[in-house]
Amino acid sequence: MNMQDLVAEFSSWVWGFPLLILLIGGGLILFIYSGLVPFRYLGHAVNILRGKYDKHNSPGDLSHYEALSSAIAATVGMGNISGVAIAIATGGPGAIFWMWVSAFVGMATKFFTCSLSIMYRGKDEDGNVKGGPMYVITEGLGKKWKPLALFFASAGLIGTLPAFQANQLTQTLIDVFEVNESNIQTSKLLLGITIGIITALVIFGGIKRIGKIAGKLVPVMVAIYLITVLSILILKIENIPSMFSLIFTDAFSGNAVMGGTLGALIITGVKRAAFSNEAGLGTAPMMHGTAKTNEPIREGLVAMLGPAIDTLLVCTLTALAILASGIWKGFKGNGISLTLTAFDSVLPYGIGSIILTICVLIFAFSTLFTYSFYGYSCLCFLTNTKIGKYYNYIYIAAIVIAANVKLDFVINLIDSGYALMAIPTVLSTLILAPKVKRAANDYFTRLKAEKSS
Repeated sequence: MNMQDLVAEFSSWVWGFPLLILLIGGGLILFIYSGLVPFRYLGHAVNILRGKYDKHNSPGDLSHYEALSSAIAATVGMGNISGVAIAIATGGPGAIFWMWVSAFVGMATKFFTCSLSIMYRGKDEDGNVKGGPMYVITEGLGKKWKPLALFFASAGLIGTLPAFQANQLTQTLIDVFEVNESNIQTSKLLLGITIGIITALVIFGGIKRIGKIAGKLVPVMVAIYLITVLSILILKIENIPSMFSLIFTDAFSGNAVMGGTLGALIITGVKRAAFSNEAGLGTAPMMHGTAKTNEPIREGLVAMLGPAIDTLLVCTLTALAILASGIWKGFKGNGISLTLTAFDSVLPYGIGSIILTICVLIFAFSTLFTYSFYGYSCLCFLTNTKIGKYYNYIYIAAIVIAANVKLDFVINLIDSGYALMAIPTVLSTLILAPKVKRAANDYFTRLKAEKSS
């Protein structure tokens, strides 16, 4: 058995029923346990995001807005364009419904995980504030749980590799410019090197540069993409009711999935949603853990907006655009090729390819910039900051390699890393959830008192 088959088999095994129960079941427990209180303060979350409660002398590196922008820059990426297409191609329209379910419980999961990332922050040897599940485990559960933290950080080195983004960005440019078959491998190598150089110019500037660039890129990329997709939906407005009907009816049939089982359909939706919004995987807490705040609940509320923007908004619009085109039925090709073909089939004069290429460039690079921080944080925890500083060199090399490998291998590798990251993240969150609940009750009580005074 070769490496590709081994990784594919492991990915299929690890994403079995137990992990599905852990992610969805754990998220549902947190959703119910929260008493839906955080959901009632979405307006307050927006005010926090606007900077109303920012205090620049608080510990941390990023403002609330920069922390969310950086986290969204990582999640609103190729998973929203290519990942949704893969979900439809492999699971049918019904997979989108299970992505929605995963997003709703994911909002609660992110509220708890990112509140904990502020509540239990650690420090590196230089005294810099650090956050993430590895610190939540060691600071919140105690040193005896450190093996679980080491397990998370080790899995994080795999799950946060830039493989999917580099691979699909390269494939987009190959498709758009219709590169000749005989020149594909050379073109992929050159594109991989170019992408690596551009990424290096940003990530070697550290987390503050990443945060500032993400803060500027995210609003632009989301706006351009939404306008484009809404244009497609307006042109195909008569198909929208039937598309929603198809999503809901197919969600409980599993007919479109290989093997036709409902369980396979649910797993497809949950896997792609996890890849898209990363709720429960532990990546976002690493970014939100760097926010300038002493109030854990504030950062939890801000983080909760991530899955809503990412999956409920952007992924849904991508799915509707693909379904509206009608070309998804029996389409042969990889994820990004399906999305490109769908856009071009509706928008005239090749406009779809041009705009989608621009969006892919912004989405992919914003994700590439941010993911480097996640891998760096994991390596620093496993070793020290001196060794961790070399991570960016590994990261750039991974971009060049990923641009030249098969998509199936990339998907299975990253899915495997994500699955392993989810186990310590969700387990530690469930154990420490009462701490967040008490902190939330205290925070919202103080908030009401401030408003009434």
